[in-house]
Amino acid sequence: MTTIIPFKGLRYNTDKIQDLASVVTPPYDIIDDAAQARYYANNPGNIIRLELGLTFPHDTPSNNRYTRAQQYLEKWMEDKTLLHDINPSLYLYQQEFEYRGEKILRNGFVAGVKVEPYDRGNVLPHEETLSKPKADRLQLMHATKSNFSSIFALYSDEQKFIDNLLLSEVYNRKPDMEITDEANEVHRVWVIDNKQVIDKITEFMASKTIYIADGHHRYETALAYAKEMAEQGFDDYDYIMTTLVNLYDEGLVVLPTHRVAGHIDNFNFEIFTEQLSQLFTLDKLPEEIDLAVLMNELAMRGSDQHVFVMYNGDNFFLLTLKDEEKAFSLLPEQNSPAWKKLDVAILDNLILDQLLGIGEVERRSQENLAYSRSADWVKNKVDNKQYQLGFLLNATRVEEIVDVAEARDKMPQKSTYFYPKLITGLIINNLSIK
Repeated sequence: MTTIIPFKGLRYNTDKIQDLASVVTPPYDIIDDAAQARYYANNPGNIIRLELGLTFPHDTPSNNRYTRAQQYLEKWMEDKTLLHDINPSLYLYQQEFEYRGEKILRNGFVAGVKVEPYDRGNVLPHEETLSKPKADRLQLMHATKSNFSSIFALYSDEQKFIDNLLLSEVYNRKPDMEITDEANEVHRVWVIDNKQVIDKITEFMASKTIYIADGHHRYETALAYAKEMAEQGFDDYDYIMTTLVNLYDEGLVVLPTHRVAGHIDNFNFEIFTEQLSQLFTLDKLPEEIDLAVLMNELAMRGSDQHVFVMYNGDNFFLLTLKDEEKAFSLLPEQNSPAWKKLDVAILDNLILDQLLGIGEVERRSQENLAYSRSADWVKNKVDNKQYQLGFLLNATRVEEIVDVAEARDKMPQKSTYFYPKLITGLIINNLSIK
């Protein structure tokens, strides 16, 4: 059984923080050093001080980014910069953004999800994790007992029972929070503390499988933390703040993650394309092709076949897989049929690994690869001789992600980019607040 609960969210006091946009950030794992410094400067109460504090040369085990996060959290709760909701609540979370020139709405709701091992089948991952980010997040949880950023997860509700229930509950009611962020995306939150509505949702979700879309490191960290707390006699620290979005939501957008490959010793393009032609048909494209047109063509062709675009600095080439069955036979035997059908699995294993020598170790170190969701970025990197080849992919479809998760398999690295990202700082889940 899948268990979700309402919780008493910790939120900024708008009597003290009038401009909520000045205290929020994107998720910590996409914040670089320049952005971190900018968020620090935006507002002395910015969530960055809790979620991703600065480090200093003089840091010690008793004075570091984690202990400072704890101090900021305690101070802001004491001086009422942060206030927790009186009643356990769920939170309707709506994002409004522009995609391909159209205004899109994505609805989800924020709840506490009980963390449990994946093998129980109630919460399923779709990608591998690394130990270093989990160690960082675990230290932060030790210090603060809090989730500052929500994980992003999916569930299946074709009849939209939950969406309709939540939207009816807030009909003609202004959001409790609304901001427009630096990317001009709008975030709205309604607090739902109606016990009857909450009970209907928790009962409905009990039979649902939850698929983690973004936040695997945080989920696994929360699971490790819950185990530690249980060993100390505390059994109610086993929930993590999660934004749940319906698989059938029209605003669910997944962007492709393109690749550039470089620093390949003794690389010979002619020999490489000769090897490539054993598996793929190579069609040279017009030199002055528009990238937007190219991506539309790639998407159209990718509806029923495995296709990529390759760029070598001189020309774009359309790569079309010749024989799916032959390709599958060359992929790792231990992986599921759902995994073998992924474009990104075919590219990473048959082209990057077997032909270019960029295997799992090299992909993890990222010495030979870089990633972006921008086709222009890929072209520029190759044009500037920073990398030797660029590869443009179609986005992984949501149903493919679910199929891989259901097969108890993991997606290759950098397979998905759910857009837009959730905002950090509108709601905090402090596990000590009961």
